[in-house]
Amino acid sequence: MTSGNPWVTAQWLDDLLHRNPPAETWRLLEVGYNAEQTYRAGHIPGAYYIDTQLVESLPLWNVVPPEILRAVLSRYGLRSDITIVLYGRGNYAAERLAQILLYAGVNDIRLLNGGWQSWQRAGLRQTIELPPAITPQDFGAPLPSQPHFLLNMAQTRQLMAQPETVLVSVRTWGEFSGGTSGYHYISPTGDIPGARWGHAGGNSQFIADYHHPDGTVRSPQEIAALWQQQHITGDKQVIFYCGTGWRASLAFLLARALGWPKIAVYDGGWFEWSQPQKMEQTDDKPENS
Repeated sequence: MTSGNPWVTAQWLDDLLHRNPPAETWRLLEVGYNAEQTYRAGHIPGAYYIDTQLVESLPLWNVVPPEILRAVLSRYGLRSDITIVLYGRGNYAAERLAQILLYAGVNDIRLLNGGWQSWQRAGLRQTIELPPAITPQDFGAPLPSQPHFLLNMAQTRQLMAQPETVLVSVRTWGEFSGGTSGYHYISPTGDIPGARWGHAGGNSQFIADYHHPDGTVRSPQEIAALWQQQHITGDKQVIFYCGTGWRASLAFLLARALGWPKIAVYDGGWFEWSQPQKMEQTDDKPENS
């Protein structure tokens, strides 16, 4: 899947489970942050739990180095040529992993629209049984295969120097305008000079402008109309960022669904940009980013 809308319905996923395709062709993952006990209390049948702490590194919560990422993907039997279906209790964790997997080189990513809540609303089955043990697999492709999807600060600065680049802040208006940092673990307020607001109304837990009230994602075309109000269009090199990458990943996936050809996430986001000095490590990350 080179582009296209990755969001699928609960019924689509339930139909897939009933068809029971060969295990080596796909994988279902519940994605969370420090939430394995919640997963063990009840999850979608066949789902494995993966924690974002395996793919993000302190102190900035940036993606782990490629060799570590390859080992994590191998442990979960994730190859570049299989279909990977993701969901979360709040879908930002799943969307963050989806963007990292695309950067790694996975070709076919699907996301349960509305996450766990949509599965519950549909009244579909859940289980406490753990799926079978996974046989580790080689990723089967260079990693990262799409390095331009996820940028560090130096790469972001280099692209910002080019006139066709648009930097998009996927943060609330309060964060963008300097009223709040948005996070208890980020002290500085403000935003990156020259950035445009990504119309991310709501808070760090929920981008209200991008979602229906039930938590499902609005159509990419609706979001594109919001972005156009801020002169954010697909004919530019567009770099999304937020606090540390979670909200920006959703924006990236929406732009990809629109077929925008030159898109990326600035991984470090406001957390890194606002504190370039050596920082104290913290493992406290209770908020979505």
